[in-house]
This record gives sequence, C-alpha cells and structure tokens, in this order.
Amino acid sequence: MSTVSEGPGFVGANSFARGALTLGRHRLSLDHPRVMGVLNVTPDSFSDGGRFVDRAAALAHARSMLADGADILDIGGESTRPGALPTAESDEISRVIPLVEALRAECDARGVPLSVDTRKPAVMRAAIAAGATLINDVAALAAPGALEAVAASDAAVCLMHMRGEPATMQKAPHYDDVVSEVKAFLAERAAACERAGIGRDRIVVDPGFGFGKTVGHNLALLRRLGDIAELGLPVAIGVSRKSTLGALTGREVGERTAGSIAAALAAVAHGAAIVRVHDVRETVDALKVWWAVQTDTPSAQTL
Repeated sequence: MSTVSEGPGFVGANSFARGALTLGRHRLSLDHPRVMGVLNVTPDSFSDGGRFVDRAAALAHARSMLADGADILDIGGESTRPGALPTAESDEISRVIPLVEALRAECDARGVPLSVDTRKPAVMRAAIAAGATLINDVAALAAPGALEAVAASDAAVCLMHMRGEPATMQKAPHYDDVVSEVKAFLAERAAACERAGIGRDRIVVDPGFGFGKTVGHNLALLRRLGDIAELGLPVAIGVSRKSTLGALTGREVGERTAGSIAAALAAVAHGAAIVRVHDVRETVDALKVWWAVQTDTPSAQTL
C-alpha cells in the first residue's frame, strides 16, 4: 500500500494503524476508512426525524444501508439535536430494541456490527442483550452505571465529547483551545474505561462535531483531527448534514449531501477511521475513489 504526502495537519492514508476494533463477536479491520450508517427512529431528529418511526420503514432503510455498503449500523431512539429534551427510557427501549433483535441475524451474516446510540445505562444493557456490539454514547459513559454496563459485556464503545446538554449546548459555547480541551476530555474518558476493564481495542473516540461547538470550533476540530488521533484510538466523526455545513453552503438539511461527502473526505484525510453518515451509498462511493487515489488500488472492492 502506497502512502500520501503529508502537509501540516494532514494525515491521509498513513493514519490507519492496520489494526482492528473488537466489538463482541465482531472484529472490524481499520486498515481503511469505515462508514457507519445512521438509523434514527425518533420523531424529532434534526435530519430525518419521523421518517423511520414506523418499524417497517426503519427495517427497509437499514437493509438499504447494508446493501449500500455500511460497515456499521447505528440505531438511535433519542434525539440529541440542539435544543432536544430527554426521551423517556421506556420509549427509547421500545423504539430501539425490536430493531436490534430484527436485524441481528442479517447483520451478523454480513459481518456488520449493530451500534446503539444512547446515553442511558438501562438502554445499553437491553441493547447489548438484544445483540448490539457497540454503544455510541454522546455522554462518553458519564451517566451513573454506564461504565459498568459496557464493562460487564464484550461490546465496544464510542466515547463522544459534548459540552453541556443537548437542550442548552449551543448557547454560546466557549473554549480557550477547543482541540486541546476535547482531546484531554477524551483521554480522561478512555482512561476511565480502561480502569473499568474496557480494553483499548474496544474504544473509539469522537470529538463531537456540533455538540456544544460553533462553526469555528467544528472546523478547527476537523482540521486538527490528527491531534485527536494521537491518543492512539480510532477516531469517529459525525459531520453528516449538520448545521455547520448549512452555514458554509447556505443549504437546508435535505440539500447537504454534497457538503456532507466533502466533510467526510476531509475527516478521513485528517485522521478519522469511521465516518457516521446518513447518505451511505454516496459516501461509500466517494471513499472508494478517494482511497484508490491515495493507495493506488483502483477496484470497486477497494473498501
């Protein structure tokens, strides 16, 4: 595999450690960028709220993302958009768990881990019992009992940085150095995971694009993802359709596919191992072309 030249802050193909992420019964190679498909089964998510509340529609969309090349499916039953209020635990469980149960066999057959996007320990435990092997937590396992819920299993965890709570996080967020502060937070949470018995091969970190950050903060994090990657842990990032892209392009949420793909490519160029996206097919195609250019492996099966 050839490498790419690197300028300041540019990581490119050299960022991939050729290692793997251990997610329970799955082992996901990280020798090239991976795509996590988003399945929000909420009435109020910022991009697709209400579209997949119906279980049949949700299953059809999940299967479409699998066919389009998603490496991970991430199911969320609580909106964490700016201004969102908490969802009742029972509602979140009733939205998410039947989908995990319905999709487990199909995903296992494809070698695709199921992730559940939650910050509630009870939902984590129910999701893992139903077959999820990744917990994607915007609160980085800070809730009482969350660390223990994951540590008691063999599931992996994605630790995300968020300043404040979804209901208030976008009210004048301030940092002296957003990249250094986010990096320090993620390092501390990863260390807490290790102390609880969660191995480093089960940990992913996410700088939390749009979670208590201004446009400037988000761009700084994207530009300096290599600094976050210095933690020695895989970096995931969710930039898809977010308001920063709207601010940069002037496009409404449903018109941000091109901007989302550009941001995903920038993210992997600067060190992201996993990109969390709504538009799976388009992102997979773009990454195949980008990766072939970087590594001189021109094949439809590159990723």
